[in-house]
Amino acid sequence: MNTIGLLVWMAIFWLVFFWSAFDPHDRLTWVLEALPALIGALVVLYFYLKRVPLTSILLICVLVHCVILIVGSHYTYALVPYFDQFMQGVWPQRNNYDKLGHYVQGFVPAIICRELVIRQGIFNSAAWRRFFVVCFCLAFSAFYELIEWWVALLSGEDAESFLGTQGYVWDTQSDMFLCLIGSVMALVLMSNWHDKQIKEIS
Repeated sequence: MNTIGLLVWMAIFWLVFFWSAFDPHDRLTWVLEALPALIGALVVLYFYLKRVPLTSILLICVLVHCVILIVGSHYTYALVPYFDQFMQGVWPQRNNYDKLGHYVQGFVPAIICRELVIRQGIFNSAAWRRFFVVCFCLAFSAFYELIEWWVALLSGEDAESFLGTQGYVWDTQSDMFLCLIGSVMALVLMSNWHDKQIKEIS
């Protein structure tokens, strides 16, 4: 990423971030949900300062993921506008913005993990690499669900806003399933394009 690219990336991130920080629906939920996005932005800046190039696919994916997290943190995932009718045929009578978030939680980490293992030369076999990437994404999703559980236990009355289950008994399982779908779709749709970009920066 060149300097102009970083400035554009950061400008989009901070515009959305400061918008979300202004009068969020629930301040604690905003802090909890926006924190991973802030960490992501700081990691991108760290790699830029260390002069470690990253593919544009990875950077765009991370930015999109950050924006999804930040928007959800502002409204809480159960109250994001325009998503009351999203995926109503599968999960009716609920706001399904969180389902979009968990799909992306598989898609984006798959690209991040894939770039890391390819550039480090960890696997000689493409099949084992794909298997590892999907397993990594599922493990990441499961660990995030554990974090949500622990935070919910500590936050007490604010747990429902953070968890966003909206009374759906299979919420945790469906979140991980969507992560699985997202990770597989990332490998199917992006691998060839990603390979070309990795070669360009290697």
